[in-house]
Amino acid sequence: MAPLDTGTARLTVFALIAALLAVFSVTGTNAPWPVVCLTVITVLVSLWWRRLRQRDGVTERRVCVLVLGDIGRSPRMQYHALSLSKHGYTVTFVGYLDTKPHQDVLREEKIRMVPIAEVKGVGVGPKALTYATKVIMQCLQLLYVLLRMELQSQILMQNPPGLPGIAVAWFVCVLRGSRFIVDWHNYGYTIMALSHGQRHPVVRLAKWYEHFFGPLATHNLCVTNAMKDDLQKNWGIKATTLYDRPASIFREAPLKLQHELFMRLANTYPQFQHGGSEDVEVERTIFSARDLADNSVTLGTERPALLLSSTSWTEDEDFSILLKALEEYEGFIKEGASLPPLVCAITGKGPQKEHYRKLIDSLHLEHVKICTPWLEAEDYPVLLGSADLGVCLHKSSSGLDLPMKVVDMFGCCLPVCAIHFDCLHELVKHEENGLIFRDSRELAEQLESLLSEFPSSEGRLGLFRRNLRTSRGQRWDDNWDQNVLPLITAPR
Repeated sequence: MAPLDTGTARLTVFALIAALLAVFSVTGTNAPWPVVCLTVITVLVSLWWRRLRQRDGVTERRVCVLVLGDIGRSPRMQYHALSLSKHGYTVTFVGYLDTKPHQDVLREEKIRMVPIAEVKGVGVGPKALTYATKVIMQCLQLLYVLLRMELQSQILMQNPPGLPGIAVAWFVCVLRGSRFIVDWHNYGYTIMALSHGQRHPVVRLAKWYEHFFGPLATHNLCVTNAMKDDLQKNWGIKATTLYDRPASIFREAPLKLQHELFMRLANTYPQFQHGGSEDVEVERTIFSARDLADNSVTLGTERPALLLSSTSWTEDEDFSILLKALEEYEGFIKEGASLPPLVCAITGKGPQKEHYRKLIDSLHLEHVKICTPWLEAEDYPVLLGSADLGVCLHKSSSGLDLPMKVVDMFGCCLPVCAIHFDCLHELVKHEENGLIFRDSRELAEQLESLLSEFPSSEGRLGLFRRNLRTSRGQRWDDNWDQNVLPLITAPR
């Protein structure tokens, strides 16, 4: 909130003097001081509240997008911010700035980043005390940030994480007369239950919290029809389904861009380096070659297949399934199967990354190479658009959300093998744009089947890619304009 201007300051002083004179004129000079103090406090609070709700000519064109997490790892909320800015809204984007957001977000003049710090709570005492102090500090921080900014017509918040953000954002909207929109990506309490169990007091409190504050939002968005039905049936919340759709940056990558990315990765990751003899006339990676005479780029006929998976390295993705499947794939080759070698790139950051890196280092695979690169936001779509097959191990904690990573893969026409869970059929069509598996053995058999004719485009892998090319649905912009813009522009 901007500092009080001169007019407001004078009005405050005048109101205080007038209030004191009124009290003294009615009660005499012996007026009890509690009455005087109460009057002063009432006047101050009234002026402050009026100031908080003071609208100007551009208030209706300001929207706050709130993430109680890393903005750079919240692609859907970045897309919200970009869509709002394209329609002329000024966006205040609040969240952690641990990872660099996409360049389009950084370049957009109508999007202003307001960083918040990730608080830890006290480091001594029982865990309950640490958690409680963390929540209190987050509440105070969010209150300070949201009340200090210019009046926003609406606050659009991601959930999860929603504790304590939903309650604070709702309270601020009540104070300031703003509308509150919650975008439900999942249920926070089901994610907490993965590590604590369903009956843990914190999980039960989080469930009550979401049930209580969720229905208080002005509008609600969700990611699947299954979640829409669940919100209506069990929570009394009427939500609009906004399927994740790929942004325009997700598309098949031209060979030149593929080679440039492979060269950059080869500087850090030996899995991308060409192991043959040097050729001064050709620039090579393990996948591609560029003729320095005419700059033409080709893919090697004996290249390995590029397998790609993306993860946040959390409890809802069991990467031991993929590692076991890769060991079985290695066994198929050693037993004489005519299969290409594999380079498996697993991208992302998260709490379990070091645990799985140790497991990867303990493997002794000859025909399968695994690396865990972290990519800039601009490079990630290019790697997806260069890969031969995607693998998704996201297993929804609620069974009601869909993996954004598969949406992006499909935007790049990249076929996918995805682990089964309820409502996955809303996105992955088995034997049409990919395959669904239930365990490591089934995944290994799918890898063997799909890559048996690699690099030919005539097999099932090529068929899935052609199906993805011909069945492209809406991109994010059209989807957002159809489902969210009417909520944003609706009259009060």
